[in-house]
This record gives sequence, structure tokens and C-alpha cells, in this order.
Amino acid sequence: MQPTHPFYLHFNKVYGDRWPALFAALQNSETQVARVNNLGVQDSTAKPWQSFETKEQLPGCFWIPAGQGSHPERRSDEMLDTYVMDPASVMVARALDAQPGDKLLDMCAAPGGKSLILIEAIAEEGEIFCNDLSPERRERLKKVIQQYVPRNVRDRVWVTGKDGVQFGLKEANSFDRILLDAPCSGERHILENPKAQDEWSPRRTEHLATRQYSLLAAALLAVKPGGRIVYSTCSISPAENDDVIRKLLKKKKDAVKLLPADPGVGGEATEFGVAYMPDRSGFGPLYFAVIEKSE
Repeated sequence: MQPTHPFYLHFNKVYGDRWPALFAALQNSETQVARVNNLGVQDSTAKPWQSFETKEQLPGCFWIPAGQGSHPERRSDEMLDTYVMDPASVMVARALDAQPGDKLLDMCAAPGGKSLILIEAIAEEGEIFCNDLSPERRERLKKVIQQYVPRNVRDRVWVTGKDGVQFGLKEANSFDRILLDAPCSGERHILENPKAQDEWSPRRTEHLATRQYSLLAAALLAVKPGGRIVYSTCSISPAENDDVIRKLLKKKKDAVKLLPADPGVGGEATEFGVAYMPDRSGFGPLYFAVIEKSE
């Protein structure tokens, strides 16, 4: 991409002196972890990933060395043993602080890595609705659940295909906690796709921000009073991140309050949440904020 491309110029204006390093980092291979599947029967045989680095702040995750892959293997109960994902995604899912007995909604759930973390959190009791509007993404989500979640737990996992806004309209005050990993620009993927680069414009970000706000407002309706929402995107655009939270706080006022967000490993605080940026953390990009519906 040329420095005169509208994409480059736009984010150069947003990030200033930081942009060249961030732009370069977005085009590098992202750091990933192999997160252990804690559902079902745990095998005692040694696995290659057990030699990878671990970090106290991210238990159950093994950091895959640069240039080295990690492939899930079948256990004796036929479930896969690890799920490879961005470490920031693990921290986002855990920020929901799901508890046994909770009724959860993962509003835009595919491909399913975050859903697996939430399912583990309520495995003994409670239920979760894993929703995705896209039929193709939903099929991938179903496959992930079948590969990682034992049948006795799957009985309390529901895969649905609604527009997320419908949860706010038809299921008000229904869920204890909601994860909204909203559809976003995904700038890392744009840089991998010349066609997407040709189609990009600042207006696309504006349209997505409007959609993200409508989903977040719906989540606020659907969560119970006192319930928690984690809003996240894989965008580097403030318009899709802090600006969406700012709009919610301004419009809903006393109906919602912002909760502290733990940066965890490699996170940096923003005005309302936490961002993981590849130029500083080596993974991401990923943004999240935590809000609570007032009693």
C-alpha cells in the first residue's frame, strides 16, 4: 500500500508518529496461543504445546513460538485438546466474568473461540445462546462447538441465527451477561486483501459504527438490570471503539455505567476501555470495554 492511499492517510492522521510502526506490525504474523480445552476428559499423555511458554496473567494458554504452528489433537473422548486464538480474545471473553448458573448471550459468536471460554465458565449449570447472523459463519460455529464441547454440556448451548438487534426488541431483561464482539472493519484483514483496500473509505467505518451502536443498544435492552456487557472489536479505528461507548454513555446516561477494564497482558488503557495493538503487544488489534446496566 502506498503512503498516498486514503487508508494510510486516514490512520496516519489518527495515530500520528505511531502510525508507521503500527502499519508495519499489522502486516506481520500475529502472536497466538493454544488455549487448553478444559471440558470433558483430560488426557495424561504429554503434548508438544506443553513445552511452550506460559504467562501467569493468562492461565491455561501456551504461547506459540514465532514461526511454529500448533495443531489441536483429538483426546480419548474425541474432543479436540486446544483451540488456537489471539491471546487478546481470551482476555476479552474472560472480562465478561461469566459465572455458573448465568444465562449468557454471545451476540456475534462465530468462529467460536470466545464462546468456548464462556461455555467453560458455566459448564456445570447455566445456558448460553451463541448467535451469528451469517449462515456460513454459523456452520463454522456449530462445528467448533461439536469438536470441543461434550454432548452433556452441549444440551445447554443454543446456536441461533438472529439479527442481534432482535434480542433487544424481543428478549428484554433476559440475560445475565452479554458478549458483543461486533462486526468491524478488521484493518489487519484489509491489508491482506487488495480488493478490500480498493473498496475502503472512511464512510465504511462510519456505517459500521452506526451498526455497532445499534447492536450495543440492543444488548443493553437484553441484559438484566445489574448485568454486564463486554463490547469488543478487532478494529484500530476509535470511531468503532471508544466513540461507540461514548455515544452509549451520552445517550443512555444513568441507565448504564462503565466498569474498570483490566489490561491484562500487553493491553493499553483507552478513554473507556483497553486496546491490544500489535506494535506494542505483538498481537491484536483488539479493543474492549466493560459496561453494566443500572439496577
